[in-house]
Amino acid sequence: MNLLWLLFGALLGTIVGILPGLGPATGVAVLIPLTFGMDPVSALILMAAIYYGALFGGSRSSILINTPGDGSSIAATFDGYPMTKRGMAGQAMSIAAMASLIGGLIAIAGFIFLAAPLASFALNFGPSEYFLLFLFTLSAVVSLSLGQMTKGFISMFLGLAISTVGIDLQSGVHRFTFGLPHLTDGINFIIIIIGIYALGEVLYNMLTINKPKRDTKRDIGKKWFTKEQWKRSRGPILRAGPLGFFLGVLPGSGGTISSLLAYSTEKQISKRSDEFGKGAVEGLTAPESANSSAAVGSLIPMLTMGIPGSGTTAVMLGALIMIGITPGPLLFENSPDLVWTLINSMLIGNILLVAINILMVGMLVKLLDTPPKVLYPLVLMLSFIGAYTLGYSTIDFYILIIAGILGLLMRILHYPVAPMILALIVGNEMEQNLRRSLIISDDLSGIFFASPITIVLSILTVLSLLSPLLMKWFSRKKPSVNQ
Repeated sequence: MNLLWLLFGALLGTIVGILPGLGPATGVAVLIPLTFGMDPVSALILMAAIYYGALFGGSRSSILINTPGDGSSIAATFDGYPMTKRGMAGQAMSIAAMASLIGGLIAIAGFIFLAAPLASFALNFGPSEYFLLFLFTLSAVVSLSLGQMTKGFISMFLGLAISTVGIDLQSGVHRFTFGLPHLTDGINFIIIIIGIYALGEVLYNMLTINKPKRDTKRDIGKKWFTKEQWKRSRGPILRAGPLGFFLGVLPGSGGTISSLLAYSTEKQISKRSDEFGKGAVEGLTAPESANSSAAVGSLIPMLTMGIPGSGTTAVMLGALIMIGITPGPLLFENSPDLVWTLINSMLIGNILLVAINILMVGMLVKLLDTPPKVLYPLVLMLSFIGAYTLGYSTIDFYILIIAGILGLLMRILHYPVAPMILALIVGNEMEQNLRRSLIISDDLSGIFFASPITIVLSILTVLSLLSPLLMKWFSRKKPSVNQ
């Protein structure tokens, strides 16, 4: 029965991941009533399968139609969609599935050997550490905007501004809600993501729908990746897996930060950094590996400390408590069969998902054969349905349209989107942790020297911001050295 629930969860998670706006948290939440009468082990296996299955599925729509299934699939659009436009959709999806598998296996190994030590280390992260972690992540993504750092900072500050909408949690003041009760909880970043990517892409293509597209190939190419692509991907996959796992363990980080940070790190150290954003296979496999490993890592704080590591694990935590499972340090001692059965299911589930996704490549790429005048209305319909199901309010339609127009303008004016999206996601938590840090330290400088962790993160942030200048300096020095 557990294997059947695992298969059902993997299939359902893949479908949920493909549909824009739903994501794993929604998939798990919808099935909570089903878990009430189930065996606790089976319920946990089902919810976990939906979780990492949705991460597999989310990259499918990112690669094929430039529409992320959820926030953690954003990075897959950067090079996955350009690969599709170059006629390599089949190769992109197969190597993305393999990267997810290896990332998941790395995280499962880490789960087995490092669950207890990492959970203890995560307890060392206070407000100052979290603020600097978010600051470092933002600086790393902004530094991707080589040659247009100013636009990268503008994009980032725009995301931070949007994240301030709602009630200030510390003072209770309404900020930029315009008297609308629906905005008191803030703007759901998934709506902005759907608007920027899905609606923005549709609007941009509608401007040229009747013009011949010279750069877009309608064929899918080979369904399996080449030896050269695999050779280029091995290093990024093996580097991004541990990074995603570690960030997944930190409560609140999630797959979005992990995948974006993996992408930015890989671009900075790659010898082919100029190919990123144009269909570099490393730019697809690194975030996919990090994304998958982060999902497994986020289960560690939930199971060992009862602290959810992401939105999905927060839903899972509530469901587990309702069915009689109490996560915490004693779970590994009192219910070892539950923990080890879950680990085994994740191992089998990741292998199963690769088989499912590779077998579905031929079916999914049929989307590319859909005429634009049919495909774009379909994407619009899914976008509006996804936005409505998040809050069941028509106000979200207006936010979606505004975000779509913003996405169109950013594309036309060549503004990077990643800094804005990441700032929007982490902005609220970053602000709250900054203010808590200031209350504790009474001095801004004290935040950066609060602990060895904050000192390391501060240094990494400075190096990340200076990396474009350092790269230019080294590139100028190289010719003189050769002479």
